[in-house]
Amino acid sequence: MQQAISDYRDWKSKGLTVPTIAVNVSPHQLRNPGFIGQLEHALGTEGPRRSPLDIEITEGVLLEKTEEVIGKLHKTRCMGVGVAIDDFGTGYSSLRYLAHLPIDTLKIDRSFVIAMTDDADDMAIVSSIIALAHGLDLNVVAEGVETDEQRKLLRLLRCDQMQGYLFSRPVAKDKLEEMLRAESNTITQRSLQLEDPAGAEFAERRLPRRKSMPGG
Repeated sequence: MQQAISDYRDWKSKGLTVPTIAVNVSPHQLRNPGFIGQLEHALGTEGPRRSPLDIEITEGVLLEKTEEVIGKLHKTRCMGVGVAIDDFGTGYSSLRYLAHLPIDTLKIDRSFVIAMTDDADDMAIVSSIIALAHGLDLNVVAEGVETDEQRKLLRLLRCDQMQGYLFSRPVAKDKLEEMLRAESNTITQRSLQLEDPAGAEFAERRLPRRKSMPGG
């Protein structure tokens, strides 16, 4: 998180238009008693308005100490940080909890996206997740988009964002900076996904949705 914020400030200081940066947070990190303090330290003066940072967690993080985790997610969003559930559809999250979680985005696991053009069941799952997300006023992102056929189907299903090799493979920081410079006039229509400090993917954004945040 500290590295992501540092990179963001560096790019902003160079006059670049930088999209929101999403960082994967492991169950161990989120359950760490010092997680909120670490996030506050990373953000510095960026909060409590909408921060340049989103965090991504998996469904599995909700299987233990659920109330404690939900409390931390509430505090995270109060700092203006968006929260996404990554690889959605592969875990065992309760729909009852899902309706009340302080989250902004569901990310459809790539296994469903890859198979949906050949398997009616996977297509139905993707369609259902998109409808579920929109019904809960959440953004929905399709991971692992690799073909134009997948992109067209996801648009027809009104998927908000897409992410995958069709748009860009992971790139190093210096290459990403070149891309930001080259696309400085259109980057506001994109989203940035950091898998780790050394790599990133771009994602196509459609029909943005986001629950209001305190201070945002």
